[in-house]
Amino acid sequence: MSLEGNWFTEEHLGTGSAFSFRIRQKLHEEQTPYQKIEIFETEKFGNLMTIDGFVMLTSWDNFLYHEMMTHPVLFTHPAPHRVLIIGGGDCGTLREVLKHPDIRLAQQVDIDERVTRLSEQYFPELCESNHDPRAELHFGDGIKWVKDAGTDSYDVIIVDSTDPIGPGEVLFTKAFYQNCHRILAEDGLLVQQSESPLYHLELLTRMHKDMRSAGFAKTQTLNFPQPVYPSGWWSATMTGNANLSAFRQRDVETKTFDTHYYNQRIHSGALALPNFVEKHLQENI
Repeated sequence: MSLEGNWFTEEHLGTGSAFSFRIRQKLHEEQTPYQKIEIFETEKFGNLMTIDGFVMLTSWDNFLYHEMMTHPVLFTHPAPHRVLIIGGGDCGTLREVLKHPDIRLAQQVDIDERVTRLSEQYFPELCESNHDPRAELHFGDGIKWVKDAGTDSYDVIIVDSTDPIGPGEVLFTKAFYQNCHRILAEDGLLVQQSESPLYHLELLTRMHKDMRSAGFAKTQTLNFPQPVYPSGWWSATMTGNANLSAFRQRDVETKTFDTHYYNQRIHSGALALPNFVEKHLQENI
């Protein structure tokens, strides 16, 4: 990360690339016990949150990520009622989950309460559902939460994590997926952000392998645009025991809530992977 003049730049050293925002002002900066959080006002992307110098979200384009982390998996599950969100401290994923009227419980577990409190201040639109009676906000270790949860506790687990470095690294392991498998119902589904298919194909492949070796029968990656993340192309990977390419298309078409990006055609299209990704997965898992 670098700040030069009125530009914030996140450099992706491994690929020799970078993404920059023109900044109007810095709104907030603090070092929590876990990480450094900064909030900026940008010229075109609204407010920007960074953690340890890495872009987390902007006001302008976060809907792409939050909608694709939630609606595909919830419409793939036959009847989701109990949802666990690991991470997701900005609460955008929680908001999208609670748009589904059949959800009875949505528990969010994030290590750093300050992410949520700053989101309430600088991204209030993402926190509209924080006081929904179905929502529970917990601040603690998501790994421990999953270890301590009982068998058959959830229908869907959404891992809305940071990159697999530092504190987020343990969320990308076979041991973590084994615990998720244990606490999911028989038809339960797990979805996790899985980085860029272009920049992080080896990580994506390892996730498929670890999910399957943890006891899940099927894996399926969905891809979608995300301008502010490395390469501008992002993904989420689902795992479970059912056909993950099938989803409740009629329910998507008749859903009672609005989305900016997600619809039935987007869901179908997101399941289509480029040849080089399919080939690499087929040869390595």
